[in-house]
Amino acid sequence: MNVPLLEAGARQLDRVERDTRLDGVIAVLRRAVRRVVPPGPLADALHGTWLGHPLHPALTDVPIGAWLGAAVLDAVPGQEKAATALVGVGVAAAVPTALAGATDWSELEPEQQRLGLWHGLANAAATTAYAASLVARLRGRHGAGRALAGLGLAAAGIGAYLGGHLTYRAGAGFNHAEPSWRRLPEGWQPVDDLAKLPQGKLVRRHIGDVPVLVYRGPRTVHVLIEECAHLAGPLADGRVTLVGDEPCVVCPWHGSTYRLRDGQVRRGPATMPQPVLKVRVVDERVEARRP
Repeated sequence: MNVPLLEAGARQLDRVERDTRLDGVIAVLRRAVRRVVPPGPLADALHGTWLGHPLHPALTDVPIGAWLGAAVLDAVPGQEKAATALVGVGVAAAVPTALAGATDWSELEPEQQRLGLWHGLANAAATTAYAASLVARLRGRHGAGRALAGLGLAAAGIGAYLGGHLTYRAGAGFNHAEPSWRRLPEGWQPVDDLAKLPQGKLVRRHIGDVPVLVYRGPRTVHVLIEECAHLAGPLADGRVTLVGDEPCVVCPWHGSTYRLRDGQVRRGPATMPQPVLKVRVVDERVEARRP
């Protein structure tokens, strides 16, 4: 069912993605985030590489849940102390949540960053309102605290809507390799003649209409979905590096690094493993299929 108001809102957000007027501000903010959280172990932790799932959306449940709980308690007489505690929990949890979100945002594409800027501003407004609400409550001004919390909850709702649009309509945060994985034909499929695959180099081949990454090592051939799980970067245009003593592919767009033998993420910003196909060589011809 189409709701005209929601459809109009979605179209307006599509226009926000194409609006370049704030790109200068975005560039400054992106550099600031990268200075605070440079690529490396801390950035990977905030992305959620260790979790195998983006960390930011998991963290958002804490402040949103706490603030919703406070809203319920605000409607119950005599629950001022408990409501104040929940507001405080939400404000405290908003800090790491925002840091994880900003770290993810700094690695997005320009169109996504334009929309993400407004998502972040809405959430910053929500956190500011709830921080002011907490101060008012601690000073015994519970009426003002409830009013400020109402403003904060409205801003958080707008931020949540923008975050949902950013993820599900603008394509930030989901597994970009999954659609190609699901389009693979069933069963063993030809990839190429073994003799045509250069040793030690990344090459692009196709299984049906699905591009795959092929790497021929000294003793084995690796075949992975070619579109990077992070933001669909062309892995065949990347490079091979050793992490430990194992060869990995580095995405040319944002530097996500996957182990070739099993697709596991060795460095972010990717959080989900790259899909890997089973490989066999029959009569000097390489074949692959989904496990």
